[in-house]
Amino acid sequence: MAWLLVVVAGLLETGFAVCLKLSHGFTRLWPTIAFCAFALGSFGLLTLSLKKLDVGPAYAVWTGLGAAGTAIYGMVFLGDVVSTLKIVSITLVIAGAIGLQFSGSAH
Repeated sequence: MAWLLVVVAGLLETGFAVCLKLSHGFTRLWPTIAFCAFALGSFGLLTLSLKKLDVGPAYAVWTGLGAAGTAIYGMVFLGDVVSTLKIVSITLVIAGAIGLQFSGSAH
């Protein structure tokens, strides 16, 4: 269950990063409100998951999902440049987070 919380928190991190961009420096109301909601949800779920999980692997998965999700969202919906190097790099971020989890978590 704790890992499910980390995954959902990582997806919410993607939401707060995208809303941060859409808020244009917190000058647009609804993206700013959405940023706050996503950020509170993401940090809240990560906090709950850390009661059961080692901090290193959990944080790596959280940030990895957030970074990969944000990059993918940007390429698909915001017109960010798509390149082979970006796709390989996203894959490596996810692989690194998974590798850290499998490297010896006691839970």
